[in-house]
Order: sequence, then C-alpha cells, then structure tokens
Amino acid sequence: MLWLGYGIAGGWLHAKLAVVAATVLYHLYCGKLLADFKHERNTRGHVWYRWFNEVPVIFLFAGVILVVVKPF
Repeated sequence: MLWLGYGIAGGWLHAKLAVVAATVLYHLYCGKLLADFKHERNTRGHVWYRWFNEVPVIFLFAGVILVVVKPF
C-alpha cells in the first residue's frame, strides 16, 4: 500500500521491502530450526540461539528508521 502514496521510486521503500523480505527469510529459517529440534538434530548451543534471537530486533529497528526518516 505504501507505493500508492509514494510511488515505487522511493529508495527507502526498496530498502524497507528488503528488510521485510529478510524478516520473512528469518521466520522460515526459524521453522527449519524448529523441525531440527523436533527430530533431535540440533547442533547449536544456547549462546548461538541467544544471539540469533537478536536478529529480528535489528530488522525491526532498521524498518522503523526507514519508515520514519525516509533517508533516500
């Protein structure tokens, strides 16, 4: 819906859509990790999961900054 008001030419919109696509890929990878847990194929430690849990926070901050500031 954003491109109706701003057009598809805004560089910030492309960047925001890239952040959204990265968030979707993160979500799909979380599903793979969940399946690994289900089949007892987990090979990663708890520290890795703690850091991995911070990735969507970075995506959220990037998306909010892109929407509010519209840098390009």
